[in-house]
Amino acid sequence: MWNIPNLLTLFRLFLIPVFIVCFYSGVENARFWAAFVFWLAAITDALDGYLARKLHQSTPFGAFLDPVADKVMVAVALVLIAVDSLSLWVTVPAIIMISREIVISALREWMAELGKRANVAVSNLGKYKTIAQMLALIGLIWRPEHWFVSWFTPAGMLLLYIATVLTLWSMYSYLRAAWRDLVH
Repeated sequence: MWNIPNLLTLFRLFLIPVFIVCFYSGVENARFWAAFVFWLAAITDALDGYLARKLHQSTPFGAFLDPVADKVMVAVALVLIAVDSLSLWVTVPAIIMISREIVISALREWMAELGKRANVAVSNLGKYKTIAQMLALIGLIWRPEHWFVSWFTPAGMLLLYIATVLTLWSMYSYLRAAWRDLVH
């Protein structure tokens, strides 16, 4: 249980309160530090999966905890940027993304009970959604005001909508793959 990939996943869980404190601290460059912590969590997400496969250190504990850590960190970030923005243009995509995670988690659990978990395994489309989502959130968390990096915020908004489209598309794809089992 105490291998490098699992320790990275636990570290990502530890980063959640650090991220929240940075986001709300009000210290100089707080938003940069919050975005940095979120970026670090995103990197550890990619790294723990890679290392688990490369080092043959996949464990049931890691298989359970990794998606939990990912979903909690992303949900927290989505809620914080929605509350911070006070905008329907951010809140609606945040609701769509959080709802999709709940639906797909329930679908995967149900399909696992049927012994058909592989039918709704993570796809490349889901991975692209995650990449767009992480990049969007980094831009929207940071919201730099310096002229040479101020493009991060509009890029974050664009990526938020790309991630929302990929979110809906991947949800449709997973539901379609399980549809026959859902209706019988």
